[in-house]
Amino acid sequence: MERIFVAGHRGMVGSAVVRALKQRPGCEVITVDRSQIDLTRDDEVDAFIEEQQPDGIIFAAAKVGGILANNSYPVQFLSDNLRMAVNTIDAAHRRGVRRFLFLGSTCIYPKHAPQPIQESSLLDSQLEPTNEAYALAKIAGLKLCQYYRRQYGAMYHSAMPTNLYGPGDNYHPQNSHVLPALVRRIHEAHQAGDEQIVIWGTGSPRREFLYVEDLASALLHLYTLDNPPDWVNVGTGVDLTILELAQMICRVVGYRGNIVTDPTKPDGTPRKLTDISLLRSTGWAPSVDLEEGLRRTYASFLQESADYALRAV
Repeated sequence: MERIFVAGHRGMVGSAVVRALKQRPGCEVITVDRSQIDLTRDDEVDAFIEEQQPDGIIFAAAKVGGILANNSYPVQFLSDNLRMAVNTIDAAHRRGVRRFLFLGSTCIYPKHAPQPIQESSLLDSQLEPTNEAYALAKIAGLKLCQYYRRQYGAMYHSAMPTNLYGPGDNYHPQNSHVLPALVRRIHEAHQAGDEQIVIWGTGSPRREFLYVEDLASALLHLYTLDNPPDWVNVGTGVDLTILELAQMICRVVGYRGNIVTDPTKPDGTPRKLTDISLLRSTGWAPSVDLEEGLRRTYASFLQESADYALRAV
């Protein structure tokens, strides 16, 4: 029986990974609540890993948020994410954990990286200022895994997913990412009969979105590889503009009002599309297209709302 600790199991990504692992024969999933262990405390992390003795760790824990949250709380986004990563990776090595899969984000890549973004673009030029703090923490975690692998031969490696969405997402009005924020706002406009909604920026930036169940599938695939890449992009290789995304969500929700852009608000990175050829070369490809994923996500949003279980933190 292989024991796998999923850090961050209550989040959208972690919960999807747990669901996928529970369908895998010969696997015991280890989880722990934030009330029981603080990953920013190295002593607590070390004691937990020593006690549980997992065979592997999938690290999906993170302090996350959209442009507003990243701009408002850079200290917390850098320090909390850095501490959680370093504490868990270091403790894993000290306690003999044989496998570690670290999750980052494609925001680690430079703002003006050539499109689609290849893994080799890392550290080529300046990061996007609006999420620089979070990106720096994730780059440090990625590099620490790479260095443990190089120096000690530990099978520690990383996955860099694109923008994610799906069941269990965070729908906070200010702190959520663009897709769940639009789902909530468009739903509320539809319910209220509003004639229009306003979206931040020009609507022209292009973004790629990956359904979270596809990410979980990719992570389990990477976890089983004998010689995975040090880090690898996980995405769809397909993007669209924010305005097109809003229009697609309107169709899914059934909202027929107008969409108005607000160019006084920041756009963020002009385009962020991943090159997933490295991941495809290992034998994995996404299976859920965006419109189908949005239909599933909106159904989950309605169910979570009805159950008073909607995340808005």
